[in-house]
Amino acid sequence: MKRLWCVCVMIFLTAPAWGQAAPQDTQSALPDQADAVVDRFYKEVVVRHPLGVPDLNVFGPYLSKKLLHRFDLARACFDDWRRDNPDPNLKPPSRFIEDGLFSGTSEQSEPQTFHIEETESRKDGSYRVRVKLTWEDASNKLAWHVVAVVARENGRLVVDDILYLKGNDRDIDARLSKSLTQECRRYR
Repeated sequence: MKRLWCVCVMIFLTAPAWGQAAPQDTQSALPDQADAVVDRFYKEVVVRHPLGVPDLNVFGPYLSKKLLHRFDLARACFDDWRRDNPDPNLKPPSRFIEDGLFSGTSEQSEPQTFHIEETESRKDGSYRVRVKLTWEDASNKLAWHVVAVVARENGRLVVDDILYLKGNDRDIDARLSKSLTQECRRYR
């Protein structure tokens, strides 16, 4: 009987500690989970080099509902413009046709490699994952940075935005979400 009483006391004393350990472990694992989402996402970017509006069957599972909605609106505006301008030789006023929306414009549109450099936890529960992208050929090597904003949505982590960085790689030059929102204005 004394042994049973000791076991009960031990359970009573250690139960609060068990309840506290799990959230701390979960919280410390979240930056690693954010990195893993961005790692899988950029593996697809490097392999597929998506120019213009990407194949959302491939990239959609990594993206937030908010970002997917903005892609849908941009695609609808493009489709409307195309209906009003059926000449196939007419180039749409979109800057997205030749850009890598997850990597950058012009020479930055087709990265060959990427490396996750750091992950910052934000007060709102999101993460900013800094990614170094590179491209090179025999005569030239380019390296630049973007930041993938990762947020929790329906119990999982998703890419909620891409931040394009200015020359000093710390200031934000543009946001994918804002660019998608402005895209419809170009067609008017």
